[in-house]
Amino acid sequence: MELETRVDGLMDGLRADLERLAAIPSIAFPGFPPEPVRQAHDLVAELLRDAGVPHVERLDLPDTAPVVYGRIPAPTPDAPTVLLYGHYDVQPPGDQALWLSPPFEPTPVEGGLRARGIADDKSNVIAHLGMLRVYEGRPPVGVKIVIEGQEEYGSAFDTYPPTDPERFACDAMVIADLGNLRPGTPTLTTGLRGAAEVTVEVRTLDEPRHSGEFGGAAPDALLALLKALATLHDVHGDVAVEGLRRDPWTGTTYTEEEFRSLAGVREGLPLIGSGSLGERLWSGPAITVIGLDAPAVEHAASAVVPYARAKLNLRFHPLQDPREAQRKLVDHLRALRPFGIPLTVTPGDTGPGYEAATGGPAYRAALTALKEAWGEEASYVATGGSIPLVNGLAKAAPGAEVLLFGAQDSMCNLHAPNERVLFSELRNTVIAMSAFVREYAEDFRGGDARGRAEAGK
Repeated sequence: MELETRVDGLMDGLRADLERLAAIPSIAFPGFPPEPVRQAHDLVAELLRDAGVPHVERLDLPDTAPVVYGRIPAPTPDAPTVLLYGHYDVQPPGDQALWLSPPFEPTPVEGGLRARGIADDKSNVIAHLGMLRVYEGRPPVGVKIVIEGQEEYGSAFDTYPPTDPERFACDAMVIADLGNLRPGTPTLTTGLRGAAEVTVEVRTLDEPRHSGEFGGAAPDALLALLKALATLHDVHGDVAVEGLRRDPWTGTTYTEEEFRSLAGVREGLPLIGSGSLGERLWSGPAITVIGLDAPAVEHAASAVVPYARAKLNLRFHPLQDPREAQRKLVDHLRALRPFGIPLTVTPGDTGPGYEAATGGPAYRAALTALKEAWGEEASYVATGGSIPLVNGLAKAAPGAEVLLFGAQDSMCNLHAPNERVLFSELRNTVIAMSAFVREYAEDFRGGDARGRAEAGK
């Protein structure tokens, strides 16, 4: 109750700081002004200093928005060090006509606030800040703080940590770029699917030819491409590419009704694929056609199409090697000859997945902390999205436990119009983070003492 009371007393200030931060259009994408990104960086650094972080610096890398890096020394030699991660940049707002209020004017909604980036990921930056304020800048663990500014677009920082391992050395890390499966349900994310892109194209004629005179014999590039794409899934909608890993999912997942609502599935339409939603979304592969070059219907001519191209996005099991997964899809497509026509298949970018080890002292502490904050046992989920930096941090600190939780929730409309965060989720995340460092420090010292006692026998 003392911790809850302390957090409740901080919430007005945390809300005010969240509104200040969310009002900054810190979009680190090409074509957007860089000044707001630097403004958000400076505000985060200022807030950390005001919270008692004695060492705050700016980390600059080529072609990358600046990273806020902070450090609080461990209070005692036997205390662990925890790395706290978040990002201050946001997605572009998209079509502003779809927003119920201007995307960079934080606006009250029932139980929370609406703005672009207010959940992903500025709420989690403020949650870290809240934990530091709870302990008045002197938490029971050493702290390293990494708040980057170009996560949404991607940057060289994704692969930087292993080149500077001392800076990121820690015993555990809290990756706060996620949240609960649903509001009020404490959730630890234990897996992130990997991602890869592949482009497939077909060229059959020098130029379009009259469909009445040549159709039926002249090879139609678009038909060949569509026939190839149709082989990627079976009759149920499951991925039919050999060698892509799929395992049973044993954690919690959405109900079908929740998923239909979140995805905006139109009434009466089925979901594709078979098996549990967890398998389809997290522990199995997915292939999506994310782009298609073909004549537009509005201006279509009566002609055989000479050229067509598609871009594919592959999501794969957290533990499958990204190059292997991409190669399986490439090999599948290259082996096809729709109507005897060869395909040109070009592999694109890849990003590894991640599966966290569970059962260590940090996970024990996190489970206790999440229950304290939300009043019920935490569930395990995975996510089909990716956080590329997680692998870089894990390589820099290979012995560290990685925890993924935060103030977002799956219904917050991240990356979509009318993104929102709930004050209850922010409050409970601050409580959870504060309880986590307390529990982890106690467990870590106890385990260290037990280890020394065992060694002395």
